[in-house]
Order: sequence, then structure tokens, then C-alpha cells
Amino acid sequence: MSIVSGILESVTEVARRAGASRLCQVNLRIGVMREVVPEAMDLAWEVLCEEDPLTDGCKLTVEDVYPESVCNACGERFTHDRFHLRCPVCESADTRLIHGRELDIISIEVEHPDEPSQP
Repeated sequence: MSIVSGILESVTEVARRAGASRLCQVNLRIGVMREVVPEAMDLAWEVLCEEDPLTDGCKLTVEDVYPESVCNACGERFTHDRFHLRCPVCESADTRLIHGRELDIISIEVEHPDEPSQP
């Protein structure tokens, strides 16, 4: 709930400053290492969006970012799941996560008062 609340706070501030009459869609990029539960996020989004006429009916799209690390021992860059962080080349556990913990607002789509609403 707090993640969604923070996202909505950020995007509504930007939309209001831009003179938007409605926030239509928010596009996010979230790393799977954040361990965000999609169903919980969707429910929180639906509930919190209903509280403000600016966001009521706003859609949320999420692009998943899968883990990628670099081995500090040999320099190998590799993808992996949440639990297997060892380098596949030298088997070192001395690795650094470079992707997979993102939580980025990529873009927002707004409607302005002078634009006709879309069906």
C-alpha cells in the first residue's frame, strides 16, 4: 500500500503541475528482487485511485526487470533467479547485483481539459 501511495503522490503532483484533468495510465518498471506482490499492488492501485477524481480509472502497467549481476572476481555479467547469485563461470559468490531492484516510474499518460476524452 505504501509503495502505491508514494507512486500516486509523485505522479499526481506531476499531472497537476502539467494542468492535466485526468491521469489515464502509469507505466512502471519493477525489479523482481523488490519482491512486490503483483496482486497486492493491483488491489492497492484500484483502491487508492478511486479516492481522487484525477486518478479514478487510471490504468497501471508494470514491466518486470529480471536479476542481472556482475562477478567481482572474473567480471562475468550474468542473469539469474532471486536465489542463485553465484557466477556461472568461476562459481564465485563475490557478485554485485546491477539489475533487478528497480522501482521506476517510466511514464504517465494524462488527459488535458482541452483534449476530448477517449472512449
